[in-house]
Amino acid sequence: MNISRAQFLAMAASLPVLLAACGRDAADAEPVPFQPDAGTDAATTTPTTQGGSDVGVFNFDTRTVMLNSGYALPLNGLGTYSLHGEECVSSVRAAIDAGVRLFDTASAYGNEEEVGQAVRAAIDEGVVTREELFVTTKIYPGSEMADPEPAIQACIDRLDIGYVDLMLLHHPDRNDVLAYQAMERFVDAGAIRSVGLSNWYVEELTDFLPWVETPPALVQNEIHPYYQENDVIPFIQERGIVVQGWYPLGGRGHTAELLGDPVIAEVAAAHGVPPAQAILRWNLQKGVVVIPGSSNPDHIRENDELYHFSLTGEEMGRIDALDRGEKHDWY
Repeated sequence: MNISRAQFLAMAASLPVLLAACGRDAADAEPVPFQPDAGTDAATTTPTTQGGSDVGVFNFDTRTVMLNSGYALPLNGLGTYSLHGEECVSSVRAAIDAGVRLFDTASAYGNEEEVGQAVRAAIDEGVVTREELFVTTKIYPGSEMADPEPAIQACIDRLDIGYVDLMLLHHPDRNDVLAYQAMERFVDAGAIRSVGLSNWYVEELTDFLPWVETPPALVQNEIHPYYQENDVIPFIQERGIVVQGWYPLGGRGHTAELLGDPVIAEVAAAHGVPPAQAILRWNLQKGVVVIPGSSNPDHIRENDELYHFSLTGEEMGRIDALDRGEKHDWY
């Protein structure tokens, strides 16, 4: 869609009304909804055209999916939400030694330094190269998004691994567009490779996406058999954005129940695999990248062994039927 200068000025004049409709305060928001240049085909700005036709396609041979930013993301990794101190360092190292190449951290987790320490040690020892690893971090609502540049730089400095593969906004916030645009500038500078969102659902995405130029490469939400987000996942994927699930095994206080579910147990037994592997494989076959957390080296290795079997359509349907719409965390 091409727009004239007159149309653009009319939209700018109506900005306070648009902001009010979107729940944003005109006094706080500098950005205006992104529009293509007058000589640009609008189709070239959509996520599905960026990075080629393989964007969003899970490749179980390479165990990666191509992001719309042009970078390959491992299909499974390690979530570090509850890991701190030496436990975090040793868990990340155990994961690297087991073949895990994707790691998820955040400013709010308070463990970026430990994740970076483990990554640097593995690189220094020649176990992996930096290019083989994919590290995600996040900035948090409130003061970090209100003044995003120092917060973003602090994440980069704490990790100290050269560049960040993916940076996310941890939750929606009144300053989320401002913070996202700051992340885009760090991408331009080469300090961040891809940007995305965490805990954004259909309503939040519908509100947010028109305001930014760079489409999110990934959206990360709670997803597991008891909370499947069957409306949200296709909404995201249809826009050329990869979906990643946190709490894929149910999360704190719920993992034992999910692993012990009779349907999960039967599906796992049919393939001679632990229940956790059956759940994680179900996620992958739905097109959801998984980042289960663990400090147990055996579980970390087990959670990486997902490519020697596949679930049948009937088995996928049985697990699909377990959906309770039961969210296990507030966000």
